[in-house]
Amino acid sequence: MLLVIRSLMLALRELARPRVLAILARSLAVSLLLFALLAGGGWWALDWLFATLGLEDALFAGAGPLRAALSVLLVGLGLWLGWRIVAMAVIAFYADEVVALVEQRHYPHAAQTARDPSLPTQARVALAGAGRALLANLLVLPVALALLVTGVGTLALFLLVNAVLVGRELQDMVWLRHRADAGQPAPFSRAERFLLGGMIAVLLAVPGVAFIAPLLGAAAATHLLHRKLDKS
Repeated sequence: MLLVIRSLMLALRELARPRVLAILARSLAVSLLLFALLAGGGWWALDWLFATLGLEDALFAGAGPLRAALSVLLVGLGLWLGWRIVAMAVIAFYADEVVALVEQRHYPHAAQTARDPSLPTQARVALAGAGRALLANLLVLPVALALLVTGVGTLALFLLVNAVLVGRELQDMVWLRHRADAGQPAPFSRAERFLLGGMIAVLLAVPGVAFIAPLLGAAAATHLLHRKLDKS
């Protein structure tokens, strides 16, 4: 477990590198653009849905503002829950650059033998991770809503589920460059993957810090992988 924490501390240092910050800026810009499109489209769709269900302006004087307020509330909740899915999917497209930079500086021997995944492969990994995350979060949503009365139960459930999902995504981002074939297992243990995913999932839930969490996770997973390989 100390190896996971050490890898995250090493990843923090990568944020001082201009080339890493450039990748962060690009991935953040794409994530925010996607969020803006989802927010606008989501608000329009919900407003239309409420009106179709009968909450029309003609129903009563405040129907329009009420419909707009409900739409904003639900879009805000959806974006809060969906940030981790969108941000991790976007960083998956930039993960190869992040991993390559970390390897070139700290693990040059591994960088020489690494294979750059093709764009279709990166897209497949990103979409697979986003699909798993969306499905898992939708499945636990009813339980999460029931746990709202506990105050902390909902957050704890989402962190638990996303710790598993994020750990898997980070592992795949890094291992993609070094596995001999698709069936070769990564050297991460389940506990290491869960702990790394849990730490990044927590950061993804913190306003402001959430913006750097995906890139930080990719860098930490890179350090963890090569420190495991060096010990084996």
